[in-house]
Amino acid sequence: MTGQLVFEFGHRPALGRDDFIVAPGNAVAVDWLDRWPAWPSAGIVLHGPGGSGKTHLGQVFRQRSGAVAIAAGDLATESLPALLGGARYAFVDDAEAAPEEPLFHLHNLIAEQGGHLLLTAALPPAHWRLRLADLRSRLVVFPAVALALPDDDLLGAVLFKLFSDRQLKVKPDLIAFLVAHMERSLGAARELVAALDAAALAAGRGITIPLARRLLETPASLPD
Repeated sequence: MTGQLVFEFGHRPALGRDDFIVAPGNAVAVDWLDRWPAWPSAGIVLHGPGGSGKTHLGQVFRQRSGAVAIAAGDLATESLPALLGGARYAFVDDAEAAPEEPLFHLHNLIAEQGGHLLLTAALPPAHWRLRLADLRSRLVVFPAVALALPDDDLLGAVLFKLFSDRQLKVKPDLIAFLVAHMERSLGAARELVAALDAAALAAGRGITIPLARRLLETPASLPD
C-alpha cells in the first residue's frame, strides 16, 4: 500500500449512504443477493466469522426486498404473525441461536406465501446442533454461502471509503498501518474510523500514525 490508493473493487449503495465493497471473500454472497428473487429454494444462509459482513448483507437484502428483520431471540411461534405483519420476506441474524420450533414455523409461513428467508450464522445449517429433524431437513437444502474475513486489500479499501465518507484525507502509510494493527473485521473498521475522527477533532489536529497508535494501544485514554 504505497503511492496512490487504487482498489479494484466494485461499489454498490447499501444501508443508506454506505457503500458495500465487493471483493473475493464476499463476491459469491453478493452474487446470490443479485439473483434474488430468482432463488432456487425458500431461502439462503450466509455464514462466516464475525466481522465478515453477513449482517451488512442481510440489511442490504432487507432494504432491497422489504423483508422484516427479526432478532433470533424474538422468535416465538405465537408471535410470528405479528412479527411478519403480512410480509413475505424475512431476515434473521445469528439464526443458529434461534429457538428451533419458531424458526421451523417461520420457514413454513414464508414458504407457503412464496417468499424468501435470509439467515446468517457462523456455520452452515449442516453443522448446527439441531434437534428438530423437520427443521434440519428444510434448512440443509438452502444454499449455504460462505463469507471470509476481509483481506488486506479489502480492509484498506473499506478504511479509505470510510474516511472519504467523512471528508477526511489520509495518507497511504496511515491506511497501511491501520490494516497491519487493527482487528480484522468490517465492524472494527467503522468503529476505528469514527474513533480516529473524534480523537483528531478533540485534539485539533489531523489523523496521524502516532494518534492511531495511541488509540489502538490505549483506547480508554482518548476523548469520547
